[in-house]
Amino acid sequence: MKLIVGLGNPGSEYAKTRHNIGFMVVDRIATRYGFTGLRHRFHAGVLDGLIAEVPCLLMQPTTYMNRSGTAVAEALAFYKLDLADLVVIVDDIALAYGRIRMRPAGSAGGHNGLLDIETKLRTDSYPRLRVGIDSPASVAGEMRPQITQHDYVLGRFTPSQFEALQPAVERACDAVECWLTDGIDKAMSLHNAP
Repeated sequence: MKLIVGLGNPGSEYAKTRHNIGFMVVDRIATRYGFTGLRHRFHAGVLDGLIAEVPCLLMQPTTYMNRSGTAVAEALAFYKLDLADLVVIVDDIALAYGRIRMRPAGSAGGHNGLLDIETKLRTDSYPRLRVGIDSPASVAGEMRPQITQHDYVLGRFTPSQFEALQPAVERACDAVECWLTDGIDKAMSLHNAP
């Protein structure tokens, strides 16, 4: 089994916010591959099914972003999965809008969801897929110059941004499937933007 975790915050007030891109990708994976039967386990909403004949558990932690590690650690322990069987999908303000980047390991890079996972797992050696949302400074004209990073990531995409983001969501789904079928090195070589 593979564990595919999208990070975000639960509740309608956080829907379509930049910080919830992980949830958006997992929602799209569920739709694309016909996952149904939402359950609540491991402090998360979970769906299980097959992607390219590989058994997968899709997860959206309901613990809020800063406590995402609790859900991930519980699911890994329950299914006795290796870290290589996990991929975490997350927003990244250091990546240009709509770019994706998969890595087999790495630092949290200031992302509190990844930091909590790293703390709970006691390692940063697990795959992650980052989806670029730009930084507050790079979104000219949309935001006040003094906007904080916190307010920026919890802000909603404009309708035009949300529409423009959909190809990146599809590419993220493609990268996850490639990771499942051909491994992380192939997924990185085919899907990481230059």
